[in-house]
Amino acid sequence: MISVIIPAHNAAHTLPDCLAALQQQTAVPTPYEIIVIDDGSSDGTGDLAAAAGARVIRQPKSGPAAARNAGIRAAQGEITCFTDADCVPTTTWVAEITAPLRQDPTITASKGAYCTRQHQITARFVQLEYEDKYDRLQAYHRITFMDFYSAACRRQALLDNDGFDERFPNSEDRELSYRLAARGYQMVFQPAALVNHRHAYTVPDYFRKKIMNGYWTAQAVRHFPERTVEDSYTPQVMKLQIGLMALIIATAVSGALLPPFLLLSGLAAFVFVVTTLPFTRKAWHKDKLVALCSPALLALRALALGIGYAWGLLRPLPEPTP
Repeated sequence: MISVIIPAHNAAHTLPDCLAALQQQTAVPTPYEIIVIDDGSSDGTGDLAAAAGARVIRQPKSGPAAARNAGIRAAQGEITCFTDADCVPTTTWVAEITAPLRQDPTITASKGAYCTRQHQITARFVQLEYEDKYDRLQAYHRITFMDFYSAACRRQALLDNDGFDERFPNSEDRELSYRLAARGYQMVFQPAALVNHRHAYTVPDYFRKKIMNGYWTAQAVRHFPERTVEDSYTPQVMKLQIGLMALIIATAVSGALLPPFLLLSGLAAFVFVVTTLPFTRKAWHKDKLVALCSPALLALRALALGIGYAWGLLRPLPEPTP
C-alpha cells in the first residue's frame, strides 16, 4: 500500500480541491490511503476531510513537522507520499512520485515539482524561480534537497531516522533531506510529479516568506555546514546576490559619512544587475513581463533572504532535550 499524508491547519478553503484531486488519480499501481492530520484546526478541516473519505488524525496545533510525523506513525504503506493542503496534485501524481521507489530499491526518496495557474506577476515570478531551481536539480543524478509539498519516501527510512525535526516550523523538509543525504540515502528528482500550488502573490507576502526561509535555512545549515558550500537545489548565484546586497547596503550607509563608499556601492549594484541577467534571459522566453521585473524582484529576494539568514545565525535554535 501507498500512504498519502497531508498536514492541515485551518485548511477548509483549500483542502477540498486537494482531496478531490487525490481521489481521481490514474495509473496508480497499488491501493493507496489518504491521511489528513488535522493540526488543531478551528474551521472544521478534520470534519471536511472525514466527509471526503480521508482517514483523519486530530492533534493539538503542533506544526507541520509534528503533523507529518503523526502521519508517518499511522501510515500503513511502505511508501509514504507527502503533499500540502494548499496543493492540487495532477491526475498522475501518485504514480509519478512513487515510480522511482517502485522501480529501484536503492532509491529512498523522490521529489516532485510545483506548477501554478495564477496570473499575478509576483506569483508568476515565484514559479519561474522554482523552474530555475528545477533546471539545476535535473543536472544531478542524486539530490541532497527535498521539498515535501510533492515527495515520496520509504516509511521505514523515516522511522529509522526519527522523521522530521519538530523544532522546525519551516524548512523542516530541508533539514530532513540534508540529514538523509549525510547518512547516505539516495534521493532523486522526479519533475513529472506535479502539484498545482498557490504561490505568494503580493510583494509583502513574498518578502515575509523569504525572510522566514532565510532564517530556517540558517538553522538547517548550522547542523550540516557542508551545505553552506553547495546543495543540489540552491543556485550559487543566489548566495553571491545576498552578499552583494549586503555590500550595497553597507557601503551606501557608509557613504553618508565617507562619499567614496558611494562609488563602491554603485559598483556593487552594477555587478548585482549583471548577476540577474541569466535568470532574466531565461524568464524572457517564458514570460516577458516577469523578465522585466526580475532584477527588482531578485534584489528583494536577496535582501529578504539575507535578513533572515543573519537573524538565524544570531538566534540559533535551542538544542533538543535529551
